[in-house]
Amino acid sequence: MATFDKPKVELHVHLDGAIKPETILYFGKKRGIPLPAETPEELRDIIGMDEPLSLPECLARFDYYMPVIAGDRDAVYRIAYEFVEMKALEGMAYVEVRYSPHLLANAKVKPIPWNQEEGDLTPDEVVKIVNEGLQAGERDFKVKVRSILCCMRHMPSWSPEVVELCKKYHNRTVVAIDLAGDETILDSSHFEGHVKAYQEAVRSGVHRTVHAGEVGSSKVVEQALDVLKSERIGHGYKSLEDPVLYGRLLAENMHFEICPWSSHLTGACDPDFSKHPVIRLKNDKANYSLNTDDPLIFKSTIDTEYRITKALNFTEEEFMRLNINAAKSSFLPEQEKAALVEQLYKAYGLPPGTTI
Repeated sequence: MATFDKPKVELHVHLDGAIKPETILYFGKKRGIPLPAETPEELRDIIGMDEPLSLPECLARFDYYMPVIAGDRDAVYRIAYEFVEMKALEGMAYVEVRYSPHLLANAKVKPIPWNQEEGDLTPDEVVKIVNEGLQAGERDFKVKVRSILCCMRHMPSWSPEVVELCKKYHNRTVVAIDLAGDETILDSSHFEGHVKAYQEAVRSGVHRTVHAGEVGSSKVVEQALDVLKSERIGHGYKSLEDPVLYGRLLAENMHFEICPWSSHLTGACDPDFSKHPVIRLKNDKANYSLNTDDPLIFKSTIDTEYRITKALNFTEEEFMRLNINAAKSSFLPEQEKAALVEQLYKAYGLPPGTTI
């Protein structure tokens, strides 16, 4: 039985980090691309992590399997469709899933990722196919799903196209832009391609989130706010080390996309969970959500995050509060957001508008 068996909202999960091992094996065999395992269990153990590693070491896990998925239309559609099925089984009411269109493409992208040969799947078509997979999943599994397109910190030349794809596919299913990747790249928030993309997002009404303060300093969080005008913060743990910044985030009701198990395995937080920033966020009645980040890499489900926090004395009331806050901080249009919030209040047996 799930630790929290009521409808949930997840705002920070990567599509390419949430693929079924069976699907990876299927396309490896179909495409003749060798993999380091022959069974789903073996593959999960090779790709997945059990003990903390550095963030770059975590990201290197994608090298095992992304060449099998990227550049293949059937694979891209299937991972999107199966993602929705996965989240239906986890009891989700609403999910925002993010990915880099360029990292799934093999045409009109430089450099071509994952040492692929050039093909004919462009970033634009990747977004179209993912949208189709998510929409079919939403129809079949009755989970509301929207997507976020990622810029990559080390590739600012991709970012102008990312924001244009956000505009082109706005609310089909795309609702926002993100900046992901290695935030320890010095001042990467100031790279011209990223800055121009986020300025265009502001001008065009595209919602914005940024990975910041996970393994980078609190300065990266400040840059996300002041340079990129982010409306949510992906992770944000290091902001708690700067009292002035943290006070500002609380005052602005900034939403923290928190991933407890991920933060443990990437070394982003103290290995002692009793010192995890999520406890401070709970105690301060901050605006945050619980998320899986990359469940394939971290061998987890959303219940992993709830079990961890329940062991830290989080109550069912707190789980309801954080999910309502997640719904209110989602990037849905206002009318759909209000309907989602109302759905949660009803499912939780709470009078509409109740403060918890």
